[in-house]
Amino acid sequence: MLTAPKIKAMKGSSKITMLTAYEYLTASYLEKAGVDIILVGDSLGMVFQGEKETLPVTVDEIIYHAKAVRRGAPATMVAVDMPFMSYQASVEQAMGNGGKIIKQSRANCLKLEGGVEICPQIRALVKAGIPVVGHIGLQPQSVNFYGGYPVQGVLAADAQRLINDARELEKAGVFAIVVEKVKASTTKKITAAVNVPVIGIGAGPHCDGQVLVTHDMLGAFVDFKPSFVKLYEKQAMRSIGAIKRFSADVKRSAFPSKKYYY
Repeated sequence: MLTAPKIKAMKGSSKITMLTAYEYLTASYLEKAGVDIILVGDSLGMVFQGEKETLPVTVDEIIYHAKAVRRGAPATMVAVDMPFMSYQASVEQAMGNGGKIIKQSRANCLKLEGGVEICPQIRALVKAGIPVVGHIGLQPQSVNFYGGYPVQGVLAADAQRLINDARELEKAGVFAIVVEKVKASTTKKITAAVNVPVIGIGAGPHCDGQVLVTHDMLGAFVDFKPSFVKLYEKQAMRSIGAIKRFSADVKRSAFPSKKYYY
């Protein structure tokens, strides 16, 4: 299993792969495929629960899903998102919820959205022995603040703010930073500015690794495909086709044939 120090040492030498999982089966696929890090993202709110954003996901829900992922991928690093308002209020809140997630899920590390404003929480978690991944750029938990999901780091001032955030996160002790939906030229500067790996999602090629939502890259949704996602499979259409064939076989009494019953 890769560890936080090993992931940190991959900067500049080996690209890092990260994909999401929310349950046992997908996690087992990712482990068999050799993915470096499995992320139990609060994206489960949209992907698994059908919500419109990540905000409703609770600490207990993320623990439930992370426990299933851990069972499916016992030999892979598992990172877990801290849900909205489970850490932002105070160091004490972050420590209580972060410790609970790690203790109950047996995940390896946490991921927190935010920049300099959450560095006290990160320092406390790291001091307690909990590895942390940072997350800057577009922060889905701040969707109401942004009014949507706009590209970040376009203006010079915003780009400099992101670079400063990345440097402060590194000082606070993160071993990697996810950079989401940031202009590629800005991501390139962020990657050069820190000595920890930068893992991009919709942030261009100048990163130390890439992360995607697994269901997006497999084409598991019929109508939803972010512009930065490359489809590696057409899972939705293949699955719908298979279900239609099953239904047709049942309707015409072709299933079960003698081969499929006792």
